[in-house]
Amino acid sequence: MSDTITDAPTPVDQSDAPTAVERIDAAIARIESAIAARAEAGDALAKRHAALKARMAEAVAALDDVITRGSPN
Repeated sequence: MSDTITDAPTPVDQSDAPTAVERIDAAIARIESAIAARAEAGDALAKRHAALKARMAEAVAALDDVITRGSPN
């Protein structure tokens, strides 16, 4: 019996595997993309809120006019 190992595992070719730095860079890119998407969604919500607020102000003003015209002074 020989003391040499004949079935030694061969090293895995990691030339195509991303390095830790590359994985971190990819994660940072995903986080930045998610932040940008959330900011865009927030901007869209703020615009919708402003439009709704303006329409509500118009509706309340119209109701005030109706109430003012209908009330005897």
